[in-house]
Amino acid sequence: MHRPSFAVVGCGRVGGALGQLLKERGYPAAAVASRTPASAEKLGRALGCPALPAGEAVRKAGLVFITTPDREIAPVSAALAAQGAFRPGQVVAHTSGAHGADELKGVREAGALAVSIHPLQSFADVEGAKQSLPGSWFALEGDAGAMPLARQVVADLNGHAFTINAADKPLYHAAACIASNYLVSLMHLATGLYGRFGLSRAEAFQALLPLVQGTVNNIARVGPVAALTGPIARGDSSTVAGHLPALERAGAAEAFLYRVLGLYTVKVALEKGGINRRQAEEMEALLGEAPEITKEVKANGE
Repeated sequence: MHRPSFAVVGCGRVGGALGQLLKERGYPAAAVASRTPASAEKLGRALGCPALPAGEAVRKAGLVFITTPDREIAPVSAALAAQGAFRPGQVVAHTSGAHGADELKGVREAGALAVSIHPLQSFADVEGAKQSLPGSWFALEGDAGAMPLARQVVADLNGHAFTINAADKPLYHAAACIASNYLVSLMHLATGLYGRFGLSRAEAFQALLPLVQGTVNNIARVGPVAALTGPIARGDSSTVAGHLPALERAGAAEAFLYRVLGLYTVKVALEKGGINRRQAEEMEALLGEAPEITKEVKANGE
């Protein structure tokens, strides 16, 4: 299949990694543009293409990636449309997980096709993104005419594509945040608690990392329900009761989060079959002895 020339508008982590990977896979780099000239020039050198004003860059390409921060997609695309940068037959994509292709303002009015191509992946830096993007899953949403090229891009990245409705993107993205961003927050919480008895955060991370990796490996092997272990999965309410005073001493937020996550984990333990309904109710009563909001979370989860 023909690989069109491409332009990148927004030369941060995602745009930089995506541009370099597409160039390696035979897509001609037409031009790049960025609010920060230095980042555009750096990516342009890596791709062997010019760094240009955004309107000029877009006019040179058959495939346009707007990889700005989410809040800038609509104003950037609207400004490009006002300049007459889009044209019929062009495919214009953004990589936001939270927004649909409708965020690409003015694209369809110009006769171009709009699509969102979101990689289910986290990017701490360009080099890390280049390593993690290939093989990832991608959520596609937008114009039917853009889907063959969007799927080709994903296939060329050795990725896996699925389509999603625009109305489902907020829930889709929230789930991705839970799986990725909140995992980071949980590790920050856990390593901070280890500091209460003398370990540095770095030492705590090294101590906990094998446990986390083992857990992820178990989830990959048997799925999230079967992989659940620990006192809630066993119905060991005395152990959980021992955790609570220690966490209350550590801080109200820490104890609150433990209770809320524990209430959800009771549901997983029931699904696994590790506890019965009586044990679940006993655990819920123990964990629900908290502020009213925790009880509300419990009620909404049932």
